[in-house]
Amino acid sequence: MTDKLPKFDGGSFTFSSPPCFAHELDPNFDGSFSVSDDRQKLDVARWRKAERERLIAARLTVPAEDRARCAGEVAGELDRIIRPGPGMVISLYWPFKGELDLRSWMASACAKGAVIALPIVEEKAKPLTFRPWTPETPMERGVWNILQPEGSATIVPDIVISPLVGHDPECFRLGYGGGFFDRTLAGLTSRSMVIGVGHPSSAIPTIFPQPHDIPMDVIVTGKGKVVRRG
Repeated sequence: MTDKLPKFDGGSFTFSSPPCFAHELDPNFDGSFSVSDDRQKLDVARWRKAERERLIAARLTVPAEDRARCAGEVAGELDRIIRPGPGMVISLYWPFKGELDLRSWMASACAKGAVIALPIVEEKAKPLTFRPWTPETPMERGVWNILQPEGSATIVPDIVISPLVGHDPECFRLGYGGGFFDRTLAGLTSRSMVIGVGHPSSAIPTIFPQPHDIPMDVIVTGKGKVVRRG
């Protein structure tokens, strides 16, 4: 990777040298683009910020009926992949900023016996915690004014379903920039299955993953649109 980021013209990336050449230099190359100096780190951070803003703005323009249709398609894929039922602890999210609304699927999974959890931001630069949720659970406003379950009880999910802003073919997720999910996944004692969900428009050629980025096991963006790690 050069010390300048690729240019994005709205439809494709242009590189000063092809990133796929990295595997020829390093036989253990895993698809990540670790940067080695402060200038490159700053360039990557600036590019991610701009790309994040672009993708969020794009999904906010998607008509509500199209978002609802996509959410329904994703819900169908989740039923097929997970088959929610008793003994499962599944973490989801309360939607905001145009994220797919999977609350109906949450209620359906709960009715099938699965335990549903929602992520909680307890403190900046710290891992998330997870509180149990049911359709009857009292809710309160949390960070960014997002609704979250009241109380202090926490649970550890077996399956983490994470909203994404962007994703690449290697199942790396571009989030909101706080690093909460990466810290959380890195700290789980038993490896949970991690599924990223989002709009079809969230697909990009690369997020320029760094050593701290943890890939999803599966990315789901609609009916038949499933990307698996490896």
